[in-house]
Amino acid sequence: MHVLLKTVDQRGVARLTLNRPEVFNAFDEGLIAALTEAYTRLGADPAVRVIVLGGAGKAFCAGADVQWMRRASEAPLEWNEADAGRFAAMMAAVHDCPKPTLARVHGVALGGGVGLICASDIAIAAPGAQLAVSEARLGLIPSVIAPYLVNAVGLRQARRLGLTASRIGAEEALRIGLLHEVAEDLDAAEARWLGELLACGPQAQGELKRLFATLEAGPITPELRTVTAQTIARVRLSDEAQDGLTAFLEKRSPKWMP
Repeated sequence: MHVLLKTVDQRGVARLTLNRPEVFNAFDEGLIAALTEAYTRLGADPAVRVIVLGGAGKAFCAGADVQWMRRASEAPLEWNEADAGRFAAMMAAVHDCPKPTLARVHGVALGGGVGLICASDIAIAAPGAQLAVSEARLGLIPSVIAPYLVNAVGLRQARRLGLTASRIGAEEALRIGLLHEVAEDLDAAEARWLGELLACGPQAQGELKRLFATLEAGPITPELRTVTAQTIARVRLSDEAQDGLTAFLEKRSPKWMP
């Protein structure tokens, strides 16, 4: 299973686990579909109060799966647009979920993994977590996750993260707003956040999320999701992106490296 759903407990807490530990929980078509389905279904379930997302194994989410990227690089523009549209729909399912959502981060969170953090309402992490908006290292851009990243950290920090693609530690991620807490004991931190979330009225929380979505720095509309999907679909097929992926697979430097 790409996403493991532990049973919803008696308090209404649903726990989802990205379950591709052999590839550090990287995205492929199956994981994207499973996450979209899970957040949509749980968001509509009256028994669910809060959704917690974590990752199996050594990492939270390492971004795009290499084989998924290879398939995209060999497919026509129309396939890439449809594929990117499904990724955009997954991000929207997390961001627009009417229930409070919490991301529990350990290990690495790269590319789209950072997008999941930004789309979640609350994000907590272990001290050793490393995060990077890593797409530019492959000649790509963080197009689909960009609106969520900008809303989370602001335009200037988002530019810095995207342009350098450098990894930052958990403490810096906390400082710039990517994370809400860095905790040695993630279980204890999660319990505190859940206690606070469950102490609030669920209908009020749903209304608050709908209202605040209209107040964000850049409301993430269906039209914007289409633009971001079309942009990454086009960039995936560029000469630079093709070389970036090939260089990664061949363990060499891309042509743009000095």
